[in-house]
Amino acid sequence: MLTESEVSRSWQKLFKNGAVTAESFERAELLLEELRGTSPLRHRLQNELEELRTLHADKLEGVEA
Repeated sequence: MLTESEVSRSWQKLFKNGAVTAESFERAELLLEELRGTSPLRHRLQNELEELRTLHADKLEGVEA
């Protein structure tokens, strides 16, 4: 299990360059699983992930189709 600091650092690296792919979302989900269910960081990152999915939905649909 990773610490919150490690998850936060990995999360930033994952989305830092702006190249959001389906693989990025899969890796983000795995990072979220590393955090306790009651973690405030987990809650914040889950919300951020949903926002990213909404923002990039068009791009991802084109890739997955």
